[in-house]
Amino acid sequence: MTKIGIILGSTRPGRNGEAVAKWVYELAQKRDDATFELVDVADYDLPLYDEPFPAMMQQYTKDHTKVWSNKIKEFDAYIFVTAEYNHSIPGALKNAIDYLNIEWKNKAAGFVSYGSAGGSRAVEHLRLVAAELHINDVRAQVMLSLFTDFENMSTFTPDPRHEGTLNDVFDQVIASSNSLKTIQN
Repeated sequence: MTKIGIILGSTRPGRNGEAVAKWVYELAQKRDDATFELVDVADYDLPLYDEPFPAMMQQYTKDHTKVWSNKIKEFDAYIFVTAEYNHSIPGALKNAIDYLNIEWKNKAAGFVSYGSAGGSRAVEHLRLVAAELHINDVRAQVMLSLFTDFENMSTFTPDPRHEGTLNDVFDQVIASSNSLKTIQN
């Protein structure tokens, strides 16, 4: 069965992403066509990239990198939950992605974003990063507005219509992942 990691990319204290990621995970649990695991980048306490060799060489010297690599290798696909910070993704998410290379290759990914413009600009950047790493990103995307999907920009109250879009993301990620399994390393 397809195993999908729901990656929470914000590590900021008081972040909105935790509620969003839990919502994604709870809706994922209603499905029987894949298994899902919530992966919080904050739990891995990754410093700014501190490996002496490029990630593509997979010559990891730090224990935190090895633990992160082993976790990401477990998955066939990913759903990235990202905030939009200054028209891009959080630095912690970019750093976590940059720690690895081959682990991401030929896997599928979908996006759930939030911010003042629904996180759309963060996902634009994330799609470029995904392309470089040979991650097959799907078209469907959930965009949550700080103005309409959060009370006082902090309490998550998603519009019910987002559930349908999230299920489209799940459907596309699972289909893409199943197609990619024939070429994964």
